[in-house]
Amino acid sequence: MNRALILIVVSVIIIIVSIVIINNNTLTRENNSKLKVITSVAPVTDMVRNIGCDKIELNGVIPEGMDSHTFEPTPSDAIMISNADLVIINGLNLEISFERIVESAREDNQYIHLLKLADNTITPQEWIFDFSFPKENGYPNPHLWLNVAYSIRYAELIRDKLIELDPINRDYYLKNGELYIERLRQLDEGIKLSIQTIPSQNRKLLTYHDSWPYFAERYGMKIIGAIQPSDFSEPTPQDIAMIIEEIREEKIPAIFASEVFPSKVIEQIAKEAGVKVVTTLADDILPGKAGDPNHTYIGMMIENMHNMIIPLGGNIDALDEVNVKSVCNE
Repeated sequence: MNRALILIVVSVIIIIVSIVIINNNTLTRENNSKLKVITSVAPVTDMVRNIGCDKIELNGVIPEGMDSHTFEPTPSDAIMISNADLVIINGLNLEISFERIVESAREDNQYIHLLKLADNTITPQEWIFDFSFPKENGYPNPHLWLNVAYSIRYAELIRDKLIELDPINRDYYLKNGELYIERLRQLDEGIKLSIQTIPSQNRKLLTYHDSWPYFAERYGMKIIGAIQPSDFSEPTPQDIAMIIEEIREEKIPAIFASEVFPSKVIEQIAKEAGVKVVTTLADDILPGKAGDPNHTYIGMMIENMHNMIIPLGGNIDALDEVNVKSVCNE
């Protein structure tokens, strides 16, 4: 057999094997075996749920209220990840330990797909470095989903990836994606209008954990600082003194904490600076409990706007008509 004929035979074998693999994957979908999808933080899990609904088997690994920066997956989480078809995370080094487990699983199972939403949403030129995420540490602020325009991009990436891996249900994912993205657009517009009701001198944010720079950039707020240092420890007395002075200079009426990062320091700062402290701002805890209509990413954002905008002197009337329910319940 000459060399040319050997090359032809090898090429045919490769094509046949590829067709068999594709057909086997399609057959799995045709046999109603749901796509196994693993996600990280609750907002990402909810976005995936709204598009995949009952066509996917979905498991969110990072519990609500857990610090996603320091979360360590359990052995049972690792087993679940190793059996997944698709893992969807925020990315930009938000879930470092989680991502390490995923990459290890992919070394053993090359068919596990990994989608990093933030990495595919903005370019390095658009990364934000700040007090909690300084440039010298090399990790940009990863909290893109609090900017609803970026969440729309997340939804598009999720929709397209589900279609890629499960083309039989393409129309289903397209329909859910269209419905969900329209709600996100309404949310985005409602937040813009609501922020405008805050007196201009009060459109400033000082939070405990620095989650809000992409939100501030989108909606015209000014970040004046964050209380938690970049190593996720408590601030030093010198840090506290500087923060109090900045609050007094900026003359803001309220500062913000969250349930994920409980700290008596923020109460001390608020008392000494003479401002109100709001402890209910959330970046990855959905309101209510599973099954409640508002236990969604959209519900979380509207709850945040209530807890942020009203203490700063504005109102959220523009958000009254935004549907917080999951698309899956329609």
